[in-house]
Order: sequence, then structure tokens, then C-alpha cells
Amino acid sequence: MSEHTLRASIEAILMVASEPITPSELAAVLGVDASNVESQLHVLADEYRGRTGSPARGFELRAVAGGWRIYSSRAYADVVGRFVVGSAHARLSQAALETLAVIAYRQPISRARICRIRGVNVDGVVRTLLARGLIEETGATPSGARLYGTTGEFLEKMGMTSLSELLPLAPYLPDADALIELEEEL
Repeated sequence: MSEHTLRASIEAILMVASEPITPSELAAVLGVDASNVESQLHVLADEYRGRTGSPARGFELRAVAGGWRIYSSRAYADVVGRFVVGSAHARLSQAALETLAVIAYRQPISRARICRIRGVNVDGVVRTLLARGLIEETGATPSGARLYGTTGEFLEKMGMTSLSELLPLAPYLPDADALIELEEEL
């Protein structure tokens, strides 16, 4: 199989994939060596980002959650965001997004703690996030309260390989003394 045919075959599969695909899965389907597939995935990723002399595209190929998947380009996040929020394609409410952010940054975290941080009851929102596979129970506190954390599905949907890719919150937080006072109030 020529390199061009291999890359085109990989692209075709990635376009219909609903979750990240590993190089070994692609290699098995295509009947080629996994290292060759891995090499071609990197070539495609560079090509899509405009690193090979061709113009950058509106989509990119990313290694996420143990596999590879095509996503819209980060450069067009504002345009895609306006489309998703301003259309029937919106999937999560503002309350769900806020709750998901609290869980992502503070995990493992109990439902009661989420309620205290957000200042509202989050029972329904947590059920929705569980049902969509974005969060999961990760354990329990000594008192028996369930603890929640994000899932691989969350990482995949966010286009990240790990939670370390979350933006740091420090620049958006009040100074340390104000945080200590706020924590004491809670």
C-alpha cells in the first residue's frame, strides 16, 4: 500500500470514528505495521496544522485518551462555540458546564461540596453528567458520601490527553488571603 493510499485510508476511518482509535487498531484493519500507521498519523497531524508547507485547516488530528481523533481546530474555537451554543446542537446547560468544571478542577469531590461551591442543588445536573459518561463515581468519603471525578469520555470530548492540560485557575482567582477567608466561610 502506498503512503498516499495509507494516509487516505486512515483519514477515511478517522472521519467516521466516534472515539479515538489506536494505531494498532488502524494497523489491524489496514493490514500494515502499527509503527507505519503511527508515522502516518504524525504526518497527517503536521499537515493539518500547516507544518508541512500546506495551509492549516479548520480541523486537526490529535492524540487523545490513548488514541487518535479528528477535532475542529483550536484556532476556530470561538466560531465553533458560537455555532454550538447558538444552535440546537447545544448539549449541556450552563449549570452542567459549571458543575463539570468544578468536578474537573476539584476531583475527587462530593456532591455536597459541589453544592457549596456552586451555591445551588446539583443533584439533577450530576445525574445528567453521569448519564452522559462525563463523570463517574470514584470512591466515597469516610462518612459514605460518593466522590466524583471526570472520565476518559470527558478527556476525549475536551480533546485532552490528561487533566494536566486544564488551564490553570490561579490567574482568575482572588489572592490567597481572600481564598482562605472564603474557605473558612464554607
